[in-house]
Amino acid sequence: MGASDPEVAPWLRCGGRGMVGAGPGAGGAEAGAPPGAGVWGLHPPRPPQSSSRRVEAAAVAALGSGDSSAATEALFLALGAGVTALSHPLFYVKLLIQVGHEPLPPTVGTNVLGRKVFYLPNFFTYARHIVQVDGKRGLFRGLSPRLMSSALSTLSRGSVKKAFPLEELEHVSNKDDVKTSLRKVVKETSHEMVMQCVSRVISHPLHVISMRCMVQFVGREVKYSSVLSSIGKIFKEEGLLGFFVGLIPHLLGDVVFLWGCNLLAHFINAYLVDDSFSQALAVRSYTKFVMGIAVSMLTYPFLLVGDLMAVNNCGLLAGLPPYSPVFKSWIHCWRYLSMQGQLFRGSSLLFRRISAASSFSID
Repeated sequence: MGASDPEVAPWLRCGGRGMVGAGPGAGGAEAGAPPGAGVWGLHPPRPPQSSSRRVEAAAVAALGSGDSSAATEALFLALGAGVTALSHPLFYVKLLIQVGHEPLPPTVGTNVLGRKVFYLPNFFTYARHIVQVDGKRGLFRGLSPRLMSSALSTLSRGSVKKAFPLEELEHVSNKDDVKTSLRKVVKETSHEMVMQCVSRVISHPLHVISMRCMVQFVGREVKYSSVLSSIGKIFKEEGLLGFFVGLIPHLLGDVVFLWGCNLLAHFINAYLVDDSFSQALAVRSYTKFVMGIAVSMLTYPFLLVGDLMAVNNCGLLAGLPPYSPVFKSWIHCWRYLSMQGQLFRGSSLLFRRISAASSFSID
């Protein structure tokens, strides 16, 4: 994502968990709102995670409706699983780049000014390398726990929505109603934040297992194989807290994304877009779209730090020097990446220019 490549940018998951699948996550856009939807036009954007979250919004809606059936629920879970599986190679390559694994040497290219610069392999070159080493099935390493994590996230969001339904608020859209509409945004965002935080906590243990299964590619380990054996290893070596390493930066990223995106879009739509404008609803929809991109760029470091903490000092080469120091906390990790100029490492999968401050382990 350079910090913003849309094919990787976390807000793309905002349809299910975000506007992103989260997102990243993780990892989509929500359906448009009906006419007269007010200042927001669409449902409030959601935080980044894997791209499988593109369909979670629809799933949550189905789970929360009174006439939803088990068949409908299963349909959306299957759809979410399909999106997760299709996006997994992208997610896998991104994670390997995040941990600093660069198995291929950089190439010389030119920038727009004609100057020679070094570029690291893009997603397609990296994926071909994985296929050469592990075969085509190797692109789907760690998929099983990720599918389970996605399903748990969808089900938990639906359960929270049914347990704590959001009351419908009166339509407001004029500048005279800014205070009223702001209260509506705050209430909707608070409700969405609760759903997101609950689903994040519940699905995070499987997210950790998935991360560790994938980064075994770096050191060719087989420590984490099946989900059940991985649960046993983590509990034995790290205790219960081992399942929640990296959770805090992920939660902070989700909260900052939700409030930042929703409030920015609200004030822009309330003060700059007038109801008398014939295309007001469309403009408001695009405002949220743009805000989702901008805020996801700012919150990407939370996603990176959370993923690095999930694999740090867990007995795998990818979480140990020279790939990574042993971090005392996620704040220590953040500061280290900041000093190295690497807070956006892995955000771009196409044009990966080497900066002067970059430091990688080239195998």
